[in-house]
Amino acid sequence: MRWLRRNLVGIVGIAVLVYLFVPIAVIMVLSFNKPSGKYNLTWNEFSLDAWTNLCGVPGVCSSFVTSIQIGVISTIVATVLGSMIAFALVRYRFRGRSTTNLLIFLPMATPEVVMGASLLALFLNLRFPLGEGTVIIAHIMFIISFVVVTVKARLQGMDPRLEEAARDLYANPRAVFRYVTFPLVLPGIVGAALLGFALSFDDFIISFFNAGTLVTFPIYIWGAAQRGIPVQVNALATIVFVVALLIVLTAQFVNQRRRRSLATSVVPADALPRS
Repeated sequence: MRWLRRNLVGIVGIAVLVYLFVPIAVIMVLSFNKPSGKYNLTWNEFSLDAWTNLCGVPGVCSSFVTSIQIGVISTIVATVLGSMIAFALVRYRFRGRSTTNLLIFLPMATPEVVMGASLLALFLNLRFPLGEGTVIIAHIMFIISFVVVTVKARLQGMDPRLEEAARDLYANPRAVFRYVTFPLVLPGIVGAALLGFALSFDDFIISFFNAGTLVTFPIYIWGAAQRGIPVQVNALATIVFVVALLIVLTAQFVNQRRRRSLATSVVPADALPRS
């Protein structure tokens, strides 16, 4: 019991990680499966057919590319707008600032069904044709909130003395932003962009309401589930997970190298010459 109390936090953490990654492991394993029927739910036979012919089933690759295009465009626009909003909320005082802070959280708290239905009603009343444009507009709308919250947290955690030191060294506002502020905020902006792309690529409900005849990857999976999801979907999902994992590991590796370089560049006090 004493050992259990001492290692309880670690055991619970490992159990939670196993609970999170078991479904992903099942998807990865079934991507190498050759199902006996139309449903890829049980292991039958090892095969590389899905990996050697990712676009063998009509609609799989086209919907996958469509989701990537929508995610990239939505993420770029939402990241630019959300970053500017975050800077305005943190660095400036203006009338309606507290109200704007409250309104930013509303898209995050609103159920996606309500948001998707309201956007559909808006587009129909404006006689705006449903398709890729409406999906991009909808995704930008709810991604901005997550970008603002992420970048805002990064800005609030910054040490203002760094910018003050740059001004004391006669740096103009443009140079302070370019060489001090932006490099410090950049990790938050990149994290917000990655989060926004993941939310856009994964979204189904809002896209389903406003896509019209457009088929994104989640919509394709929802339609294919009724007649059997092809193995190629598992392979593409595995590729997405591996790419995301590589991005995270690369970021961690770069941060560790940066910390080590900073630690080695600091000169110990006893190594300084004495007069």
